[in-house]
Amino acid sequence: MPHLRSDSTRALLVADVPSRSSFTTTTTESAHDLQAPPSPLREENNSDIVAEGGVKAWMTILGAWFILFGTLGYLYSFGVYQDYYTRVLLSHHSPSKIAWIGSIQLMMPFFLGAVSGKLFDAGYFHALEIIGGSTITTSLFLLSLVKPQQYYQVFLSQGIGMGLGLGLTFVPSASIAVHHFKRRRALATGMALSGGAMGSVVFPIMINHLIPSVGFAKAVRYSACVVLGCIVLGNCLMRTAYPKKDPSEKVSKPDIKGFFSDPPYMCVNIGAPIANFGIFFPLIYLQLYAIQHNINPNLAFYSIAIVNGVGVLGRVGGNYLADLYGPFNVFIPCTVINSALIFAVFGVKTEASLIAFSVIFGLVSGAWLSLSIACLATLARRPDEVGARTGIALAISSFGALGAAPSQGTLLTDMFLWDKPIIFSGSMLAASAVCFIAARAYLVKERSTQKV
Repeated sequence: MPHLRSDSTRALLVADVPSRSSFTTTTTESAHDLQAPPSPLREENNSDIVAEGGVKAWMTILGAWFILFGTLGYLYSFGVYQDYYTRVLLSHHSPSKIAWIGSIQLMMPFFLGAVSGKLFDAGYFHALEIIGGSTITTSLFLLSLVKPQQYYQVFLSQGIGMGLGLGLTFVPSASIAVHHFKRRRALATGMALSGGAMGSVVFPIMINHLIPSVGFAKAVRYSACVVLGCIVLGNCLMRTAYPKKDPSEKVSKPDIKGFFSDPPYMCVNIGAPIANFGIFFPLIYLQLYAIQHNINPNLAFYSIAIVNGVGVLGRVGGNYLADLYGPFNVFIPCTVINSALIFAVFGVKTEASLIAFSVIFGLVSGAWLSLSIACLATLARRPDEVGARTGIALAISSFGALGAAPSQGTLLTDMFLWDKPIIFSGSMLAASAVCFIAARAYLVKERSTQKV
């Protein structure tokens, strides 16, 4: 049978790839395989058979859940820090300048994914987890020592330090299911990734409650202790199962140059960074917007947690609909709806409207984020291109994530002129929808089916 690479980026995507794939492969079987009873778990040879499940496998998924809870979950809590830095700790600095801290954090897991993915494939899983986890916790404890108005201290500890740690741990933690599952790999990977979603609910609530009661420094230290505990526990639970490699086997390499002459792939690569300039606006600025518009601060503190919590349902529901109707057929409407929802921020003036917006945006944006990965995966011509195509696209799109919050902060200004960043973000999402529609048109023509 053909060699199935343990490409970690591809493994990361498996939870979001629709099950009715259009890939076709040519299979040649050895005499041993012809005589052996058929098995859905068969890989290239006996040494590559994936043991489906078991105690070690599920303990590993639990460990990955804890890692992603404490790392990815903390990343998506930056909206709380953006609000506090803008109003208190870094009040002498512009919102745009402060937003660079969160943008660097947001970019790193995707930008460094290609590096950590290759190291994961090479057998350095535990080294990545230990080094990355140590970097994150050390950076958090250093963040607790920063002085008011000392921007560079916050940028180095939270932006650079935590960003590097996240870049090392994210892909390996989200990819480890490939070592223990084949049939239920999508379920296992989804369960691991749900840790990040739960963390993004818990940490905003925790930090918002701790800062007024014990102060910024102790609040960060207490949260750092939780992160440290999650990382230590996760590393104790996780185990690898690297397959033995046959030195004589030949591995086909994807045609990287050919990717950039593929029209639908290029349309998506143009649209993705444009979309990233708009989609993260509520995650970064919604809490600050609510407080600036005199909405109950206690409720405003929960807005980000609501968005992230409802997003779990969006991720599951979006993938389910994509499997039924095709990923692009669901992704494009989600893009348009998200664009409209950004403009709907103008209508958030009361507690009820804030809750309604948080729930609806969390549902649709959660589906969008998950479907974006599924759409990238379906653009591959062969199974062994999934990881390469998606990894390159994520790296390109990461620059949109990097520039989004600072651009929005520049438009916001120190006078908090909300109309400009809202119009900019909504318009960027609308523009990206045009690129995705063009990609879909190419795919429909190529595949002679409307289900794409």
